[in-house]
Amino acid sequence: MTNRTRVAVVFGGRSNEHGVSCVSARTVLASLDPERYEAVPIGITRDGTWVLGDADPRTLSAQDRALPMVDDKGTALALTADPSRAGALVPLDGAETVLGAVDIVFPVLHGAFGEDGTLQGLLELAELPYVGPGVLASAAGMDKEFTKKLLAAEGLPVGAQVVLRPGTATVADADRARLALPVFVKPARGGSSIGITKVDSWDELDAAIAEARRHDPKVIVESGIVGREVECGVLEFPDGRVEASVVAEIRMPEDDSQAPDFYDFDTKYLDDVCEFDVPAKLDDAVSLEIRELAVRAFRALDCQGLARVDFFVTADGPVINEINTMPGFTSISMYPRMWEATGIDNRTLVSTLIETARARGTGLR
Repeated sequence: MTNRTRVAVVFGGRSNEHGVSCVSARTVLASLDPERYEAVPIGITRDGTWVLGDADPRTLSAQDRALPMVDDKGTALALTADPSRAGALVPLDGAETVLGAVDIVFPVLHGAFGEDGTLQGLLELAELPYVGPGVLASAAGMDKEFTKKLLAAEGLPVGAQVVLRPGTATVADADRARLALPVFVKPARGGSSIGITKVDSWDELDAAIAEARRHDPKVIVESGIVGREVECGVLEFPDGRVEASVVAEIRMPEDDSQAPDFYDFDTKYLDDVCEFDVPAKLDDAVSLEIRELAVRAFRALDCQGLARVDFFVTADGPVINEINTMPGFTSISMYPRMWEATGIDNRTLVSTLIETARARGTGLR
């Protein structure tokens, strides 16, 4: 047992997806092969304090529709934000330095300050191998503006959008005509459907922009696309192969008048109202096209390790909605479910991600 690889599973974080990250970490911790890996759970509180957590994944579960969170009761680590020095990383007196004693990092962080290239840059500086895409792909995948720009530059199909930067209050009349109703208003650098509003009337637009700006000063307004919502997982193997999983479909129940009209946060993580087809009931040719597009999107952003690519299947063919460079690993998350349906169980999936990161190493590659 002394030759096991020490894996730091980092979760929580400062983003509004803190709770989702904790639940994802539960699955990862439970899926680590104890014969091969020693878990070092590291939680990041909402205010940025790093603490050594509990290795028991059962502590990271939702209770009464409330997601778990990292508190500051654990052992404080040497990497933490000093409130008196904004953004500075300083050692705490008597704190244990843990990151230097691990072999690899599995950053199960969703959203800003973790999935967006910030943690990846820190780990590159520390020369610590880590699971998932590097700095560029993580940053580009988090920012919906630049995701679509890179995908479009590779000739991949994406929907129309307008970017509202700070100082731009609303959508110009010409863009309203181009987008047409309905539109979806989103924080540009967010996930888990937090802060998203479906707008069916332009009278609703200002309130939707204000809601999105509660989470991000940069806002995306996307044209509503009529089509089936499907997802596809992409996985890199230690030998460099990149493969796509089966395609999965998320469906709202047609006979439920209380179901939301889009896949929002509560629907994803708190309510049990969605229906899933894994694999999706699609023609073989359409499924193959989606899998090929998913791999092309993975390469267009220069991803490594893993990604989940979300699509709309329209009458004119698949359209890419977004790419997630650290998809959820909760019990209902589609990424592990798609790979299980493809023939790779959770334990094998987590081991593959760790061994791929080990083979890749750090630095320019």
